[in-house]
Amino acid sequence: MARQTGHQTSQGPGAAAADARQMRLVAVVIAVTMVLWLGVQWLGGQRDWPAKYAFLADLVAIGALIWSLLVTWRIWRRRNASSQGQG
Repeated sequence: MARQTGHQTSQGPGAAAADARQMRLVAVVIAVTMVLWLGVQWLGGQRDWPAKYAFLADLVAIGALIWSLLVTWRIWRRRNASSQGQG
């Protein structure tokens, strides 16, 4: 017999699937952000762009990473609450 976690039993499989989709989205956002950020930094260095564009790319990357952190924290809190019977 398969063991079920508290997350699956208290929230249901639909919530677990939604959490999995959000976690995949977070992973994609982090990966794409890093690739684009590195690309902009490299391209800016090659083409001698003004520093303001590098700072703009930094701010956009920081925003995407903060969003990823907040979504991950929200998923963690939801799972933690459901495993303790609060959800």
